[in-house]
Amino acid sequence: MSQFFNNVEPNIIDDEILQKAIEEKCPEDLGDIAREESMNVKVVTELQLSFKSILQIANLWPLENLTKLQLDNNVIEKIEGLESLVHLVWLDLSFNNIEVIEGLDTLVKLQDLSLYNNRISKIEHMDTLQELQIFSIGKNNLTILEDVVYLRRLKNLRTLNLSGNPFCSEEHYTLFVVAHLPSLVYLDFKLVRGSMVRFLHSLIGKSGNSILQSLCFVALGAGSLQKSGSQKHTTAFVEYLNGSLLFDSLYAEDREAAKLASLPGAEDLLQAYPSWFVSVSGNLYNYGLEEYEKREAEVSKFYKRLREILAVNQQESKRIISDFESQNQRRLDELYQAGSSDMAESKGAQGKEDIHQLWDALMTLEALVSNDLEELLQGFKSSIDAIASTFTENIQGIYPFHSIQCRELENEHHEKLMGIVIATLEKMDNYELEEDFPDDLRRLLEDKNTIVNAINMSHSIRLRKIDKRESDMLCNIYQW
Repeated sequence: MSQFFNNVEPNIIDDEILQKAIEEKCPEDLGDIAREESMNVKVVTELQLSFKSILQIANLWPLENLTKLQLDNNVIEKIEGLESLVHLVWLDLSFNNIEVIEGLDTLVKLQDLSLYNNRISKIEHMDTLQELQIFSIGKNNLTILEDVVYLRRLKNLRTLNLSGNPFCSEEHYTLFVVAHLPSLVYLDFKLVRGSMVRFLHSLIGKSGNSILQSLCFVALGAGSLQKSGSQKHTTAFVEYLNGSLLFDSLYAEDREAAKLASLPGAEDLLQAYPSWFVSVSGNLYNYGLEEYEKREAEVSKFYKRLREILAVNQQESKRIISDFESQNQRRLDELYQAGSSDMAESKGAQGKEDIHQLWDALMTLEALVSNDLEELLQGFKSSIDAIASTFTENIQGIYPFHSIQCRELENEHHEKLMGIVIATLEKMDNYELEEDFPDDLRRLLEDKNTIVNAINMSHSIRLRKIDKRESDMLCNIYQW
């Protein structure tokens, strides 16, 4: 709407504009009160400054109790001068010339924000708007769909309008937005389908972010790109398996484990355990990458054969149609040269017969290509089923390389560590501990039930993490 103000003198918010706006918004007696008290605007909670040709936001600092402010349909180029309006709940800056989201840091109570129809190219600088429920930024210059992920930090956001931005034309735009913002109720003025939300929630609940990332890679067409680094690991379903990532996650935030390392015999045990565990994880990581290459090769072979079938079909169709056109042209030339009505009737009947033959030839070709495609699909399905089944069977229990599984390693480690702890507890009971035995360990071992329960709890947590890694891999291959 700001384009309509090209020939109008731009304004800056001053006392006169404020006075008129207050008189328009408030009852007549409030206008009199404002004049009598030299514009005591602290009583004003709502203000409308639409269609005022405002270029710069200024002089609003006295309106400290404002909860609703309309600045739509002006020529504002920058969000500024709002720092003191800390009670704002509703702010409309639509139909202006704003290019950057800024100047909103103090508006922590804001629930409804409209930046519709501006010139904004990036979603940013909104971290403090944790109460925001409604956000409209449609019809701007947003081109990078991944920028929507920024809005995940706004936990109360329920209504979002992005319509009219360049990235809305991307094929899987809606899926991507809902996948990353599962709490949305309305997107682009439409109710988010409950079935879609439940589906995405179920994926997230089963396998954390990994399956969600995989889903979004597919949605964005990432499957056709060369993958490297973490993207390739995710697509191969082996993220967090390279190096010591999985082992490190088992002991994250486990303070007791670090203290127990000082027990006699525990240090050697704790040094051997990681190397074995990392070795098993590394084998699984390499296996997963090998299986990924097999799947990619199978998919590539499928598309290559598909293109071949379609190319042959297209070439044969063109040949049949070209032959028909040539024959038909010869018939027309003969008719033109002969100029006989009897021949015209004969050639017309022959032409109808040729059309029927053309139809039959094309339908026969269609049936042949349909059979070829069906055979290709069945073969592809069988190959993929075999690859996926082998993969799932081999990772069950997290791939038993050399008859050693991650669970077995964890159980064996737990038993040995528990044995060391029990032996140390017996020495304490018999007053056989060395004098230099660490005091923090003495305090930790004072209550036998507490330390045994703590060790068992840590063990259970580590087993659950191992189980979850397996579950993530299985869920991902099923989804794929």
